[in-house]
Amino acid sequence: MTKSITDEAISALYRSLSNGETICIVEFGCSSRPNTFLSVSQLIKTIREECTSNGQQLPEFHVFLNDLPGNDFNTIFRLLLTFHEDLKKQNMRSGHGLFDPPNCFVAGVAGSFYTRLFPSKKLHFVLSSYSLHWLSQVPDGIENNKGTIYASSTSPSSVLKQCVSLYVGAFGHRAQRLGYREIKYIVEKEGSFTIDLLKTLEHQMDSSCEGYNEAQSVRAVGQPLLVRHFGGDDKLMDVVFNKCKDIYANIMAKEKNIFTNVIVSLIKRND
Repeated sequence: MTKSITDEAISALYRSLSNGETICIVEFGCSSRPNTFLSVSQLIKTIREECTSNGQQLPEFHVFLNDLPGNDFNTIFRLLLTFHEDLKKQNMRSGHGLFDPPNCFVAGVAGSFYTRLFPSKKLHFVLSSYSLHWLSQVPDGIENNKGTIYASSTSPSSVLKQCVSLYVGAFGHRAQRLGYREIKYIVEKEGSFTIDLLKTLEHQMDSSCEGYNEAQSVRAVGQPLLVRHFGGDDKLMDVVFNKCKDIYANIMAKEKNIFTNVIVSLIKRND
Protein backbone atom coordinates (compact mmCIF):
# COMPACT_ATOMS: atom_id res chain seq x y z
CA MET A 1 0.00 0.00 0.00
CA THR A 2 2.88 2.38 0.70
CA LYS A 3 5.12 1.35 -2.22
CA SER A 4 4.13 4.23 -4.51
CA ILE A 5 4.66 6.72 -1.66
CA THR A 6 8.15 5.50 -0.75
CA ASP A 7 9.08 5.18 -4.44
CA GLU A 8 8.20 8.82 -5.09
CA ALA A 9 9.95 9.98 -1.90
CA ILE A 10 13.23 8.17 -2.67
CA SER A 11 13.11 9.31 -6.32
CA ALA A 12 12.67 12.95 -5.27
CA LEU A 13 15.55 12.56 -2.83
CA TYR A 14 17.84 11.06 -5.47
CA ARG A 15 17.10 13.86 -7.93
CA SER A 16 18.06 16.42 -5.26
CA LEU A 17 21.50 14.92 -4.59
CA SER A 18 24.79 15.38 -6.39
CA ASN A 19 25.60 12.71 -8.97
CA GLY A 20 27.65 9.94 -7.37
CA GLU A 21 26.86 10.93 -3.77
CA THR A 22 26.61 7.97 -1.37
CA ILE A 23 23.01 7.57 -0.20
CA CYS A 24 22.56 6.80 3.51
CA ILE A 25 19.36 4.98 4.45
CA VAL A 26 18.11 3.79 7.84
CA GLU A 27 15.21 1.54 8.72
CA PHE A 28 13.88 1.85 12.26
CA GLY A 29 12.40 -1.37 13.63
CA CYS A 30 14.07 -3.68 11.11
CA SER A 31 13.36 -6.94 13.02
CA SER A 32 15.36 -10.03 12.01
CA ARG A 33 13.36 -11.99 9.46
CA PRO A 34 13.93 -12.61 5.73
CA ASN A 35 11.63 -9.67 4.91
CA THR A 36 14.02 -7.32 6.75
CA PHE A 37 15.64 -6.43 3.41
CA LEU A 38 12.48 -6.08 1.33
CA SER A 39 12.04 -2.35 1.85
CA VAL A 40 15.72 -1.59 1.28
CA SER A 41 15.73 -3.70 -1.90
CA GLN A 42 12.74 -1.76 -3.21
CA LEU A 43 14.37 1.60 -2.50
CA ILE A 44 17.56 0.54 -4.33
CA LYS A 45 15.48 -0.80 -7.23
CA THR A 46 13.69 2.55 -7.56
CA ILE A 47 16.99 4.46 -7.68
CA ARG A 48 18.38 1.93 -10.16
CA GLU A 49 15.45 2.70 -12.45
CA GLU A 50 16.15 6.43 -12.08
CA CYS A 51 19.79 5.85 -13.02
CA THR A 52 18.86 3.73 -16.04
CA SER A 53 16.46 6.34 -17.38
CA ASN A 54 19.05 9.12 -16.93
CA GLY A 55 22.06 7.15 -18.15
CA GLN A 56 23.82 7.53 -14.78
CA GLN A 57 25.93 5.14 -12.73
CA LEU A 58 24.29 3.55 -9.70
CA PRO A 59 25.51 5.32 -6.52
CA GLU A 60 26.82 3.58 -3.45
CA PHE A 61 24.43 2.91 -0.58
CA HIS A 62 25.10 2.87 3.15
CA VAL A 63 22.22 1.12 4.89
CA PHE A 64 21.70 1.13 8.65
CA LEU A 65 19.31 -1.42 10.17
CA ASN A 66 18.10 -0.36 13.60
CA ASP A 67 16.25 -2.20 16.31
CA LEU A 68 16.43 -2.67 20.07
CA PRO A 69 19.54 -4.42 21.47
CA GLY A 70 17.54 -7.63 22.04
CA ASN A 71 16.91 -7.99 18.30
CA ASP A 72 18.59 -10.96 16.61
CA PHE A 73 21.15 -9.06 14.53
CA ASN A 74 23.16 -12.26 13.95
CA THR A 75 20.30 -13.58 11.81
CA ILE A 76 20.32 -10.33 9.81
CA PHE A 77 24.05 -10.61 9.14
CA ARG A 78 23.66 -14.23 8.03
CA LEU A 79 21.06 -13.03 5.49
CA LEU A 80 23.46 -10.47 4.02
CA LEU A 81 25.00 -12.91 1.54
CA THR A 82 21.59 -13.69 0.03
CA PHE A 83 20.73 -9.98 -0.03
CA HIS A 84 23.93 -9.11 -1.93
CA GLU A 85 23.41 -11.97 -4.36
CA ASP A 86 19.91 -10.69 -5.10
CA LEU A 87 21.29 -7.20 -5.72
CA LYS A 88 23.85 -8.58 -8.17
CA LYS A 89 21.14 -10.39 -10.11
CA GLN A 90 18.99 -7.26 -10.23
CA ASN A 91 21.95 -5.21 -11.44
CA MET A 92 22.69 -7.70 -14.20
CA ARG A 93 19.08 -7.69 -15.40
CA SER A 94 19.07 -3.90 -15.51
CA GLY A 95 22.37 -3.67 -17.41
CA HIS A 96 24.39 -2.22 -14.53
CA GLY A 97 26.72 -5.22 -14.31
CA LEU A 98 28.11 -7.08 -11.32
CA PHE A 99 29.49 -5.34 -8.26
CA ASP A 100 32.32 -7.07 -6.43
CA PRO A 101 32.31 -6.01 -3.68
CA PRO A 102 28.65 -4.92 -3.73
CA ASN A 103 27.92 -1.20 -3.80
CA CYS A 104 25.55 -1.55 -0.82
CA PHE A 105 27.14 -1.54 2.62
CA VAL A 106 25.00 -2.65 5.56
CA ALA A 107 25.48 -2.00 9.28
CA GLY A 108 23.38 -2.93 12.30
CA VAL A 109 22.60 -0.20 14.82
CA ALA A 110 21.29 -1.45 18.16
CA GLY A 111 19.42 0.99 20.37
CA SER A 112 16.15 2.76 21.04
CA PHE A 113 15.22 5.48 18.55
CA TYR A 114 14.14 7.43 21.61
CA THR A 115 17.84 8.25 21.94
CA ARG A 116 20.37 9.82 19.59
CA LEU A 117 21.66 7.09 17.25
CA PHE A 118 23.42 8.96 14.42
CA PRO A 119 25.60 12.06 13.96
CA SER A 120 23.95 15.24 12.68
CA LYS A 121 23.24 15.40 8.93
CA LYS A 122 24.28 11.78 8.48
CA LEU A 123 21.14 10.32 6.89
CA HIS A 124 19.34 10.95 3.63
CA PHE A 125 16.31 8.69 3.94
CA VAL A 126 14.61 7.27 7.04
CA LEU A 127 12.00 4.52 6.79
CA SER A 128 9.84 2.81 9.38
CA SER A 129 6.79 0.60 9.13
CA TYR A 130 4.69 -0.37 12.17
CA SER A 131 7.43 0.61 14.64
CA LEU A 132 7.25 4.27 15.55
CA HIS A 133 4.00 3.97 17.50
CA TRP A 134 5.80 1.96 20.20
CA LEU A 135 6.96 3.88 23.25
CA SER A 136 10.37 2.84 24.54
CA GLN A 137 9.63 3.98 28.09
CA VAL A 138 6.59 3.74 30.36
CA PRO A 139 4.70 7.06 30.74
CA ASP A 140 4.49 8.48 34.27
CA GLY A 141 1.15 7.92 35.96
CA ILE A 142 0.18 5.01 33.70
CA GLU A 143 -1.08 3.16 36.79
CA ASN A 144 -4.05 5.57 36.75
CA ASN A 145 -5.13 4.21 33.34
CA LYS A 146 -7.50 1.64 34.83
CA GLY A 147 -9.70 -0.55 32.68
CA THR A 148 -7.62 -0.43 29.48
CA ILE A 149 -4.09 -1.29 28.36
CA TYR A 150 -3.74 1.66 25.97
CA ALA A 151 -4.52 5.38 25.80
CA SER A 152 -8.23 5.60 25.00
CA SER A 153 -11.18 7.98 25.30
CA THR A 154 -11.76 6.69 28.84
CA SER A 155 -8.18 7.37 29.97
CA PRO A 156 -7.54 10.21 32.44
CA SER A 157 -6.41 13.45 30.82
CA SER A 158 -3.11 13.23 32.72
CA VAL A 159 -2.31 9.93 30.97
CA LEU A 160 -3.20 11.30 27.53
CA LYS A 161 -1.08 14.43 28.08
CA GLN A 162 1.89 12.38 29.23
CA CYS A 163 1.72 10.09 26.19
CA VAL A 164 1.50 13.05 23.81
CA SER A 165 4.40 14.82 25.53
CA LEU A 166 6.59 11.74 25.10
CA TYR A 167 5.84 11.56 21.38
CA VAL A 168 6.36 15.28 20.85
CA GLY A 169 9.60 15.33 22.82
CA ALA A 170 11.07 12.45 20.83
CA PHE A 171 9.88 13.46 17.37
CA GLY A 172 13.36 14.37 16.20
CA HIS A 173 13.98 10.61 16.11
CA ARG A 174 10.51 9.17 15.53
CA ALA A 175 6.88 9.76 14.58
CA GLN A 176 3.64 8.44 16.07
CA ARG A 177 1.04 6.51 14.11
CA LEU A 178 -1.97 8.63 15.10
CA GLY A 179 -4.80 10.50 13.42
CA TYR A 180 -4.50 13.66 11.24
CA ARG A 181 -5.02 16.11 14.19
CA GLU A 182 -2.48 14.51 16.27
CA ILE A 183 0.11 14.06 13.45
CA LYS A 184 -0.04 17.69 12.33
CA TYR A 185 0.12 18.89 15.93
CA ILE A 186 3.21 16.84 16.73
CA VAL A 187 5.05 17.80 13.53
CA GLU A 188 4.30 21.51 13.87
CA LYS A 189 5.12 21.64 17.59
CA GLU A 190 8.45 19.84 17.20
CA GLY A 191 9.37 22.07 14.26
CA SER A 192 12.12 20.10 12.50
CA PHE A 193 10.01 18.75 9.63
CA THR A 194 7.44 19.76 7.05
CA ILE A 195 4.70 17.37 5.95
CA ASP A 196 5.16 16.31 2.33
CA LEU A 197 2.25 13.83 2.35
CA LEU A 198 -0.33 12.71 4.90
CA LYS A 199 -3.03 10.19 4.09
CA THR A 200 -4.89 7.17 5.46
CA LEU A 201 -5.13 3.69 3.98
CA GLU A 202 -7.66 1.13 5.15
CA HIS A 203 -7.95 -2.62 4.91
CA GLN A 204 -10.32 -5.14 6.43
CA MET A 205 -9.42 -7.97 8.79
CA ASP A 206 -9.38 -11.41 7.17
CA SER A 207 -12.35 -13.18 8.76
CA SER A 208 -11.62 -16.45 6.92
CA CYS A 209 -8.63 -17.21 9.18
CA GLU A 210 -10.78 -16.90 12.34
CA GLY A 211 -8.40 -14.48 14.03
CA TYR A 212 -5.23 -16.52 13.46
CA ASN A 213 -3.42 -14.01 11.22
CA GLU A 214 -4.26 -11.07 13.48
CA ALA A 215 -3.10 -12.93 16.60
CA GLN A 216 0.15 -13.96 14.91
CA SER A 217 0.79 -10.36 13.87
CA VAL A 218 0.32 -9.22 17.46
CA ARG A 219 2.49 -12.09 18.69
CA ALA A 220 5.40 -11.15 16.42
CA VAL A 221 5.71 -7.82 18.20
CA GLY A 222 4.07 -8.47 21.56
CA GLN A 223 5.64 -11.75 22.70
CA PRO A 224 9.17 -10.38 23.35
CA LEU A 225 7.68 -7.49 25.34
CA LEU A 226 5.44 -9.76 27.40
CA VAL A 227 8.22 -12.27 28.13
CA ARG A 228 10.65 -9.51 29.09
CA HIS A 229 8.14 -7.90 31.47
CA PHE A 230 6.26 -10.90 32.91
CA GLY A 231 8.47 -13.91 32.12
CA GLY A 232 7.17 -17.14 30.58
CA ASP A 233 8.04 -19.46 27.71
CA ASP A 234 6.67 -20.46 24.30
CA LYS A 235 4.16 -22.87 25.88
CA LEU A 236 2.66 -20.11 28.01
CA MET A 237 2.68 -17.71 25.04
CA ASP A 238 0.76 -20.32 23.02
CA VAL A 239 -2.00 -20.11 25.62
CA VAL A 240 -1.97 -16.29 25.61
CA PHE A 241 -2.16 -15.91 21.86
CA ASN A 242 -4.67 -18.70 21.37
CA LYS A 243 -6.90 -16.64 23.66
CA CYS A 244 -6.03 -13.58 21.58
CA LYS A 245 -7.07 -15.48 18.43
CA ASP A 246 -10.41 -16.37 20.00
CA ILE A 247 -11.02 -12.73 20.93
CA TYR A 248 -10.32 -11.61 17.36
CA ALA A 249 -12.58 -14.33 15.96
CA ASN A 250 -15.39 -13.29 18.28
CA ILE A 251 -15.04 -9.63 17.29
CA MET A 252 -14.96 -10.38 13.56
CA ALA A 253 -18.06 -12.57 13.82
CA LYS A 254 -20.05 -9.64 15.19
CA GLU A 255 -18.90 -6.63 13.20
CA LYS A 256 -16.92 -5.39 10.21
CA ASN A 257 -13.40 -4.53 11.34
CA ILE A 258 -11.17 -2.11 9.50
CA PHE A 259 -7.50 -1.33 10.10
CA THR A 260 -6.72 2.32 9.45
CA ASN A 261 -3.10 3.18 8.67
CA VAL A 262 -1.82 6.75 8.74
CA ILE A 263 0.97 7.27 6.21
CA VAL A 264 3.19 10.32 6.64
CA SER A 265 6.11 11.50 4.53
CA LEU A 266 8.26 14.24 6.07
CA ILE A 267 11.03 16.49 4.79
CA LYS A 268 13.59 17.94 7.19
CA ARG A 269 13.70 21.72 7.34
CA ASN A 270 16.92 23.40 6.29
CA ASP A 271 16.51 26.38 8.63
